[in-house]
Amino acid sequence: MSVETSETITTTTEADVADVMTIAETALSTVLSARAGEDDPTSLALRIEVTGATGTDYTYDLAFEPIDDAEPDDHRQTFGDLTLVIPADSVDKLRGAVLDLPSTAGQAGLVIRNPNRPNPMLDLADLTLTGDAAEQIQQLLAQSINPSLASHGGFATLLGVEGATAYLTMGGGCQGCSMSQATMVDGIASAIREAIPEITEIVDATDHAQGQNPFYV
Repeated sequence: MSVETSETITTTTEADVADVMTIAETALSTVLSARAGEDDPTSLALRIEVTGATGTDYTYDLAFEPIDDAEPDDHRQTFGDLTLVIPADSVDKLRGAVLDLPSTAGQAGLVIRNPNRPNPMLDLADLTLTGDAAEQIQQLLAQSINPSLASHGGFATLLGVEGATAYLTMGGGCQGCSMSQATMVDGIASAIREAIPEITEIVDATDHAQGQNPFYV
C-alpha cells in the first residue's frame, strides 16, 4: 500500500488520550475497500510501522496482516471493524498522526500527517565515543552534529563542560539564525543527552546579535 509523508498537521485530533493516531473517514473507506479484496478480510488488521527516516520525515510501511499475528506489546486501536496495529517501537513516533488521503485532487495512495519529526542528529548507531564528557561531545559534534549543520552553513562549538552542564556556541549560518535556538534545544541538546547521559543541561552561549548572513530570515 503506497503512502507518502506530509506536512506537520496543525489541527488537533479528536483521538482519546489512549489512542495513538486517527484515520480520516475518507481514508478509512479507502483502506476498507482495499482490504475487501484480500482473502478473509475481517481477519486482517492494518499494520503501520515507522521503518526509518529520510531527512526530517519518517518512512513508513503499511500492510494488511492477520490480527492474531500482532505482538503482545503492539498498540491496537479499532475503527469500526478495522483494527489498527502499531508496533511498540513506532508508537511514540506516530503519536498524534493522522492517516488521510492526499490533499492534491486525483493523487492516489494515502498520506500520514505526522506532527513528529526524526532528529537527524540522533543517528548514533555507528558512533563510538571515548574519553571524558568534553571529549565525547567534541567527537559527537565532529562526527554527527556539525555534518548535519553544514547543510545550513553552520556549526556548533563546545566552550566547556562544568559538572553536568555543557556550554556551546553556534557559528556560521547558525549565528543570528532565527531557528538556531530551536536547533540547539530540539536537535543538538537532544543528541548530546542521548549520547552522553551524564550531561543533563546544554547552554547556548552564542551572541546571536553578532551573526552575519543567517541561513533563515
